Amino acid sequence: MTSISPVRWTPPPAPPERHPLNVQVDVVALPGEGPEDTLIDADGSVLTGLYDGRILRVSADGTTIRTLADTGGRPLGLEWLPDGKVLICDAHRGLLTLDQDGRIATLLDEIDGRPMRFCNNADVTEDGTIYFTDSSTRFGIDEWMADLLEHSTTGSVYRLTPDGKVTQLATDRAFPNGVALSGDRRTLFWAETATYGLYKLDVTVDGMDGAEPVQVASIPGLPDNIARGSDGLIWVAVGSPRNAVLDFLLPKQPVFRKLVWSLPDALKPKAADIIEIQAYDEDGTLVHDLRAKHPGFHMPTGVRERDGKVWLGSIGTSSLASFPTPSR
Repeated sequence: MTSISPVRWTPPPAPPERHPLNVQVDVVALPGEGPEDTLIDADGSVLTGLYDGRILRVSADGTTIRTLADTGGRPLGLEWLPDGKVLICDAHRGLLTLDQDGRIATLLDEIDGRPMRFCNNADVTEDGTIYFTDSSTRFGIDEWMADLLEHSTTGSVYRLTPDGKVTQLATDRAFPNGVALSGDRRTLFWAETATYGLYKLDVTVDGMDGAEPVQVASIPGLPDNIARGSDGLIWVAVGSPRNAVLDFLLPKQPVFRKLVWSLPDALKPKAADIIEIQAYDEDGTLVHDLRAKHPGFHMPTGVRERDGKVWLGSIGTSSLASFPTPSR
């Protein structure tokens, strides 16, 4: 087990009591664990990546499931590239591509000579420019909780242009996770899991040279992947509500979090057994605040809205979930 060096941080006040809209979810069981993200194809089928490295295609009705490829790593975020290939954020291997023949190729696996430790999520423009997160330089996917406990803010947000140039847009971030571009592609939104925030950055100028990230919304939990839906909203998967123990420990003496990290897995904080999803407009106004429970699904980590339906993935289950897009 990797040791941690916790940094003190005072969390923002917990949000006031909410009254989310309850929704009914349908669940599709998968032949494997941890479908972290979802990506919807033109025919309504859903792509997802599993803990064991497989990329699956699930038919729109959930009755047919087939394996497209195996990354040999741990696939997380998935996106379409302009040439029809699938972009894969692989936590172990970096940015990969998957073509229609099932061939996996490496697009980017290191930055400035440093292998990516936790390539997490991405979004892509029409010209093939990729915006993506590397959530931590300290810990990989298998020790994601260590990064939350340590709060050492070693994550970054990057841009990769078609000519191969990599630009660091934001650094020293606290577990940057899901990313999504605005409709005009001038603004990049990302979720920051360890600060419970949704941030935006003007990408018409380099963030490191001028533009600064701005928090546009406070998430009532630990946000994971985000995606702009066909309805124009920024959908946010809330992996778990805020944990009272973690909030209590973050500003205290670091030794307490070291003790928590040393506990057996069964005694460490767990994600709540609920499903929470939110959707915001591009001004940061909350449009949908949704909650559900299902015995076969919890801890949503991926969300994708398209044409009146929302699909969810989760690293904590062996299922996908879906529900109709609520009316505004």
